[in-house]
Amino acid sequence: MIENNDRQLLVLPDRDAAEEVAEELSVRWPELGDVEVVRDSLAGEDDAEDAQWLVVVEAPEEDGWTTRLLSALDQLVAEQDGWREQG
Repeated sequence: MIENNDRQLLVLPDRDAAEEVAEELSVRWPELGDVEVVRDSLAGEDDAEDAQWLVVVEAPEEDGWTTRLLSALDQLVAEQDGWREQG
């Protein structure tokens, strides 16, 4: 069960994909507010090629996370070879 106040982490393979997803989120779901794009180096890896990019998304204040919204996020990140994790 997803808690309505949990943040979601959208894990993407590169910066371009992360920025594209962040922009799409802002256009399609303005109620999500500001989303954050951050670089996440894999543990123990120094090579920049091994970095993943995260789009950090906070739950919408009014309704929280709905099954429909989470499914839409899953589909959006899958199109960019990414996935969603609860953060």
